[in-house]
Amino acid sequence: MAVGKEDVEIVKARIDKRDYRRVVLRNSLQVLLISDPDTDKCAASMDVGVGYFSDPAGLEGLAHFLEHMLFYASEKYPVEDSYSKYITEHGGSTNAFTSSEHTNYFFDVNTDGFEEALDRFAQFFNKPLMSADATMREIKAVDSENQKNLLSDAWRMNQLQKHLSDEDHPYHKFSTGNWDTLEVRPKAKGLDTRNELLKFYEENYSANLMHLVIYTNESLDKIQNLVEEKFQDIRNINKSCFRAHVQPCKSEHLQILVKTVPIKQGHKLRIVWPVTPEIHHYTEGPCRYLGHLIGHEGEGSLYYILKKLGWATRLYAGESDWSLDFSFFKVVIDLTDAGHEHIQDIIGLLFKYIELLQRSGVCKWIFEELSAVCETKFHYQDKIRPSDYVVDIASNMQFYPVKGWLTGSSLPSKFSPSVIQMVLDQLSPDNVRIFWESKKFEGLTDKVEPWYGTAYSLEKITGSAIQGWVLSAPDENMHLPAPNKFIPTDLSLKVVQEKEKFPVLLSRSTYSALWYKPDTLFSTPKAYVKIDFNCPYSGNSPEAKVLTHIFTELLMDYLNEYAYYAQVAGLYYSISHTDGGFEVTLRGYNHKLRILLETIVEKIATFEVKTDRFSVIKEMVTKEYQNFKYQQPYQQAMYYCSLILQDQTWPWIEQLDVLPALQVEDLAKFVPAMLSRTFLEFYIAGNIESHEAPSMVKHIEDVLFNCSKPLCKPLFSSQHLANRVVKLESGMNYFYPSECLNPENENSALVHYIQVGRDDFKLNVKLQLFALVAKQPTFHQLRSVEQLGYITVLMQRNYCGIHGLQFIIQSTVKSPGNIEQRVEAFLQMFETKLLEMTVDEFKSNVNALIDVKLEKHKNLWEESSFFWQEINYGTLRFDRKDYEIEALRQLTLQELIDFFNEYVKVGAPRKKTLSVRVHGNRHSSEYKAEVSEPHLAKIDNICTFRRSQSLYGSFKGLSGQMKL
Repeated sequence: MAVGKEDVEIVKARIDKRDYRRVVLRNSLQVLLISDPDTDKCAASMDVGVGYFSDPAGLEGLAHFLEHMLFYASEKYPVEDSYSKYITEHGGSTNAFTSSEHTNYFFDVNTDGFEEALDRFAQFFNKPLMSADATMREIKAVDSENQKNLLSDAWRMNQLQKHLSDEDHPYHKFSTGNWDTLEVRPKAKGLDTRNELLKFYEENYSANLMHLVIYTNESLDKIQNLVEEKFQDIRNINKSCFRAHVQPCKSEHLQILVKTVPIKQGHKLRIVWPVTPEIHHYTEGPCRYLGHLIGHEGEGSLYYILKKLGWATRLYAGESDWSLDFSFFKVVIDLTDAGHEHIQDIIGLLFKYIELLQRSGVCKWIFEELSAVCETKFHYQDKIRPSDYVVDIASNMQFYPVKGWLTGSSLPSKFSPSVIQMVLDQLSPDNVRIFWESKKFEGLTDKVEPWYGTAYSLEKITGSAIQGWVLSAPDENMHLPAPNKFIPTDLSLKVVQEKEKFPVLLSRSTYSALWYKPDTLFSTPKAYVKIDFNCPYSGNSPEAKVLTHIFTELLMDYLNEYAYYAQVAGLYYSISHTDGGFEVTLRGYNHKLRILLETIVEKIATFEVKTDRFSVIKEMVTKEYQNFKYQQPYQQAMYYCSLILQDQTWPWIEQLDVLPALQVEDLAKFVPAMLSRTFLEFYIAGNIESHEAPSMVKHIEDVLFNCSKPLCKPLFSSQHLANRVVKLESGMNYFYPSECLNPENENSALVHYIQVGRDDFKLNVKLQLFALVAKQPTFHQLRSVEQLGYITVLMQRNYCGIHGLQFIIQSTVKSPGNIEQRVEAFLQMFETKLLEMTVDEFKSNVNALIDVKLEKHKNLWEESSFFWQEINYGTLRFDRKDYEIEALRQLTLQELIDFFNEYVKVGAPRKKTLSVRVHGNRHSSEYKAEVSEPHLAKIDNICTFRRSQSLYGSFKGLSGQMKL
């Protein structure tokens, strides 16, 4: 029996129709039950109040390793990986993560599979099996995960900040673990890692430290009975919650300037202060208030000044790395080359802004405005995936009182100048830690962080030195932000006369096409607008592609100080380059959306190139292209795969090659030429009436096409662009060998792509069903059993309506060629399993996939993304799910086997395969052998290969007319 269901009121959003109940089981496990009759996915999250801070000395990564091990098997379900297999076969997903003070396990699943999935999940915390064989294999998986992180600047810099703290404080620890910490060092000390693992579990996993969230479509009473049955026997040893109690930074770790060498190009400044954790004052929100002001980007802000001086391209401010006992406030600035040369001025300007905050005092109107924005955001929040929702709440339950489990710290409501002032006083020169990253420090450092090998040097700086930087910093007019005119005041819902289930084509002219979809599901005062600018001249050369990229970045740059207020108020926008031009996206509260939209279009119509900003943006874009080579090898392999298959795309190296020569006048000439022939495709959805959408379109057409000196003319019918995809030859196993672009990277990667064919309901569902039944066996065999690498994925791929399947594997232990052999061996092994599948098993998988397809969109953005893809690809099957469900219901087991035999089976005569092999430095000899060996199916030059192949027809049609 439960100890009780308490009548404590849990604060929830005004539009939230779900029911909530808090229950405490007899073993002190705290549970939040959520009943949502409308959900078509169930979910659960267990948050355990134990993290890597509790790792024993000399066994770094043990808590993280335990998180991995609990997935394997249990006494009740002893078949290895059967938990993940069950979840996958019932349309769900599962994962976990380990942080400093807690470990979170979660899953989601179709509603009909929830009860058994929950029973399997409960065994993690009742009687897990941690076999010796699995232990050894999973140490390799943890090591592979660490290998993936070794050349990641985010991981490296985070560990460096931890390294420069008190060695006796848990913050100092290495969190993930590797082969050395979990196998080599314990063995040298005579320790058995598995015994230590079991001991760690027994001593730390206690019901009183656990918080469980359950999300289903059942009644609260039924869920409660289920939870009591499955979770009340978890042991409660009354373990105390881990507390550090002391600060991680002693005096020697403060007032330091650390120069460090990153992996990627670019310069970054991180200014860090230890502060009082906001968790103790979350209703006063001191860090939120200070982060809002220091991180502001409007006129007069610190970022506005740094941007005007040409010294910074991004600034973030806020709390991070917080716990109950300590916290850090961070300001992170991405610097330009010029900014790197003015580091003392930049630090001086930051402290000048902090002095401005001190002089201004804590402003009540700013707090009240921020509080109002937060309140609106909370009460009109969109539904998100149940698995994300339960994770957020389970994490909150560790820190907040019951009434705040849903709100967390998202509702600052208590104006307390003294609390905000207390934290502001902690942002002082006497308390600061400065981390300065740049490749320019190569060869100038004298220390190395031990876990990631990050080179750095350290020097002490005094408060008086920083005060000198403040006095010598440029005299700029910094001031507090203005009142935010974008805060919505009209949150009413429009009356929808026609309940349109799918988008309708409201208008089409030589200028544009307008698709419109009113909100009939979500009942929120929000809208979504997408405008695709189809500009043929934007992508006809590498130069054009890069100039379009710079143009979109400059547009965002010009709009920033104005539109930043909109983003603060919950109205977001983006402008990004595409294969056929560029697109403008707006989403958020509909009340003032049109004001922002018209401002963006006006900026496009009156675009001029500002020399100083062009230089900054060109530098930023250049670094983006240069940093491509530091991507993970599997990301490089996926890029090459796309480049090989997608016609009219340019290699990144060609775009990087043309960048240095591009000048202001090149962009000034290019933009009018690019826009001179344009077709606009609109998708307008949400809380917008049917007469408002055409009015928006007319205004934009008038500005661009119908004014006295029009910027744009319609496309000729021959100019309508259509993305086309290479049609691989049947019976061919093409492969493209490449070296990892970063010679320091030890990881290799394989993308093994199997092309199936054009969009077709019957063919699609066969492919989707195969992917469903093969996904978990792939992971189990290639990742869990063979330990090829931490990243092991089987997924579907859709290139512009051309469907396929791809295996993605990254590894240090096997070369890409060897991995490919293992993929083919798996397919041969899986063929036997497929032939042994019973009709009942087949039907169960079909039903699971149908349930996935019946899943409703949870919010306007999710729905809009689905419909926009249909419009963008030209497939226009808005009713796709209905037809694919019908095709699934008619599908037979034999048809699935026939599909496998024709498209997937090793050696199938009609199979079309492309393998992209990226070789890390451990496998350079294999790469040299592959390159030198003549082979019919080897792709030596991507562009030459692409020109030699047939192309699939585009769904957008050769004339550019939409298929209706």
